[in-house]
Amino acid sequence: MTRPTRKRILILSALVMLLLGVNCRQSTSANGWDTYVTQFLDGYFTAHPDVAVIAGRHEFDGKLPDWSADGIKKEIQRLHAERDRANAFRDRDLDERQRFEREYLVARVDQDLFWLESLQWPSRNPRFYGDSLDPNVYVSRPYAPLADRLRAYTSYARAVPAAAAQIQNNLRTPLPRVYLEIGQTTFGGLAKYYEKDVPIVFASVTDAEALANFRVANSGAIKAMRDLDAWLKTQETSATDSSAIGPEKFSEMLKATERVEIPLDHLKAIGQADLERNLTALKEACAAFAGGETVEKCITKAQANKPPGSPVEAAQQQLNELRSFIEAKQVVSIPGPEQAKVAESPPYQRWNFAYIDIPGPYERSLPSTYYISPPDPRWPRAEQDAYLPGRSALLFTSVHEVWPGHFLQYLHANRSPSKFGQVFVGYAFSEGWAHYSEEMMWDSGLGNGNPEAHIGQLLQALLRNVRFLSAIGLHTGGMTVAESEKMFRQQAFQDAGNARQQAARGTFDPAYLNYTMGKLMIRKLREDWTASHGGKSAWKDFHDKFLKFGGPPIPLVRKAMLPDDKGSLF
Repeated sequence: MTRPTRKRILILSALVMLLLGVNCRQSTSANGWDTYVTQFLDGYFTAHPDVAVIAGRHEFDGKLPDWSADGIKKEIQRLHAERDRANAFRDRDLDERQRFEREYLVARVDQDLFWLESLQWPSRNPRFYGDSLDPNVYVSRPYAPLADRLRAYTSYARAVPAAAAQIQNNLRTPLPRVYLEIGQTTFGGLAKYYEKDVPIVFASVTDAEALANFRVANSGAIKAMRDLDAWLKTQETSATDSSAIGPEKFSEMLKATERVEIPLDHLKAIGQADLERNLTALKEACAAFAGGETVEKCITKAQANKPPGSPVEAAQQQLNELRSFIEAKQVVSIPGPEQAKVAESPPYQRWNFAYIDIPGPYERSLPSTYYISPPDPRWPRAEQDAYLPGRSALLFTSVHEVWPGHFLQYLHANRSPSKFGQVFVGYAFSEGWAHYSEEMMWDSGLGNGNPEAHIGQLLQALLRNVRFLSAIGLHTGGMTVAESEKMFRQQAFQDAGNARQQAARGTFDPAYLNYTMGKLMIRKLREDWTASHGGKSAWKDFHDKFLKFGGPPIPLVRKAMLPDDKGSLF
């Protein structure tokens, strides 16, 4: 064999380096990025098994996140590393879809880092743990035979005592009084749910050994939540009235979680203007519905028109009517045959009137449940009666939660071409779309111009307007909880029970301005996009295109739908 010359060695070395360079470039091209996204999701699910289970990855059943101080530190480090890995993919090596997905992924990482690292929410806010601890997926979602779900729940219950100990170790005292209250509602409510509701669900299981294991694990979970609830109660004497995150962190929250950069005084002015717009519309609707009466008496009259039967029964009937309306008016595409059922919410989730539980993108052919909360039985009877919505208010709650709100939005998201977009749906996108749907449906003819129906829609809008202003006021403007509650009573016309709930929520959920903020960004995007696509006749096309993105920060969607846009978000 001929011995290679130095020249040939140099040539071969150059070829090897060239091939390595090609391979390096290929590793950051289409296949490299898509492989990375799969790896990111797997790593995220390992760190957040609660998210995995909700998404339908049931190999993670029964597991909870590591909320120890070391576990949280490691998760922060992992997220920083993932952010660096994602940003290492260069624009020129990715196609348009992948560049968008990269920005989407980095935005999600920034969101998690804000809550974990910047705001240190695990140490400050008991509600940080609420959704992760929710066992409803095992109890109510029929993704597997009941006996299998019992075993999954048992594994979950075994993990609860360690999680409760980590939570207690994490929470820094003194805590704000309202945080103690929501913590007790969450943890105390879970204990009651474990004790009273869960055993009934699994009562028909015949496997004696599985039932025995369940009882032992469930008793441990009940005790852990009761002990955590009791510990929070001992903190009441040292509780504070300070829960504001401050203007700097509030602005950081907007940028990190929703990619919105705007001076807070400008943002507040935008919210105030929308509140005034809706108050003016309410006065006009009341003049038509109850001429000569005050707005307060007009609303009392509308709210007194309760739907027949229970709110759960009435909402189920409304869903049938709403789907027919969407199909007849061609408001937005309905991409599948799935339906939503309605049920009463479990005790630990009764800090808001309504919400919906939707199976994740890895599930197949499972029902969604639209939950409605009964009034707190500890309230006076008059407050309990006032808490139950009138017919028109319930109608637009059903719009928000199901048709064409959250439920329809997730039907589209679960069919997104991006698996990342299927899994991660942001706050402003999700709640913004659901809230946007209310006014959009009225504008599309829902209610046939009936002023009572319009009042129902406007009350929903005013509620979200005051959330918007309360979030800014409570966290950046020195607003007290009492002042927020007063604003909900006087400008959103909420009953006493709802006003208390909503004002308290603003302290532990500073991002609940996202309902109105998201709605206003979607309205502005619709206006700008349809201006060159046919105006109102293009609404359906706009809705379909918007929903296909999954659920990223809305400014990213605006940039994708209007690539040469120089306009504003609002």
